[in-house]
Amino acid sequence: MNDRIVLRTGEALVAGGPPGTAAEPEIVIGELDGPVGIALATLTGDQAKGHSKVFAILNTDIQVRPVTLMVSKVTVNNNRYTNILMGTVQAAIANGVLDAVRAGDIPKEKANDLGIICSVWLNPSVAKDDNLDHQILFDIHRKATALAIKKAMNNEPSIDWLLENQEKITHKYFQMGLDGKI
Repeated sequence: MNDRIVLRTGEALVAGGPPGTAAEPEIVIGELDGPVGIALATLTGDQAKGHSKVFAILNTDIQVRPVTLMVSKVTVNNNRYTNILMGTVQAAIANGVLDAVRAGDIPKEKANDLGIICSVWLNPSVAKDDNLDHQILFDIHRKATALAIKKAMNNEPSIDWLLENQEKITHKYFQMGLDGKI
């Protein structure tokens, strides 16, 4: 594949598990010698208390390709939350990236040339759940990561689909506000 992937974006929401296990990653993917590479390097060096950025790894000392930087959407200030984010979810994201390569959504021959920034949502309630099912949490975040990458690489949803369906879709939390439930 000779086509450059300058910058693509995607997101996915995967729910259906126990409370707190939903995943909603937002993905930016592109060539390391372009804007995504610059952003990835900048974010890596721009650590902030409560918002550490870390590479997605299968296990300590085993980073995935394409290089993937996790950025938490939630301020991290709890050791248990940190361990879940930097353990179960980190491994899930790494596996989701490899799933996307295996599925052909990311060309294998571009694995060393691309970078991914993954903005991660992990519900803070997981830190208080003594019965948290780590396998379900892992499976949901893995699936959501692969789906967000697939959508990014295929430019989904398309502008035609968006224009055709614009009036049929109401944002969940806007609707809940209209219903007086938030």
